[in-house]
Amino acid sequence: MSFLRSIAWTGVKLFLRMQFSDVAHLSPTDLANWLAQAENPPFLLDARTAEEYAVSHLPNAHLVPKSPPYISGAELDSETPIVVYCSIGYRSAVLARKLQAAGYKTVFNLEGSIFQWANEGHPVFQNRQVVNQVHPYNAHWGKLLNPEYR
Repeated sequence: MSFLRSIAWTGVKLFLRMQFSDVAHLSPTDLANWLAQAENPPFLLDARTAEEYAVSHLPNAHLVPKSPPYISGAELDSETPIVVYCSIGYRSAVLARKLQAAGYKTVFNLEGSIFQWANEGHPVFQNRQVVNQVHPYNAHWGKLLNPEYR
């Protein structure tokens, strides 16, 4: 990772942790380890747009509807662990906060979201196939992605 990208990530993560101090954050490494366990995997919610989701997403992630109840087609009880992600973590932190307010007890925001997940070499999928591309959101934020994923 370039030096400037590293500094930018540090600032983004610090801002998100300060802005959403009431939301628990989970590192991509911790999520990957959790997903590797066969028992009790978290329910993954993608807070991005359908266009972004179509390019790639985390394994078995569900695209969140844009209006309540935010979890469509899923029968989740309030104890089900949920991990929410977006591009860098802002939209997912907003959604995590809403899910907490709705009574879900174990909600995490994926730190660095899909950008950091991919940058660390974890797989992203399109139609159940591993791909090496992530929607950059826009030209500015896309600079946080390693070049091989743009």
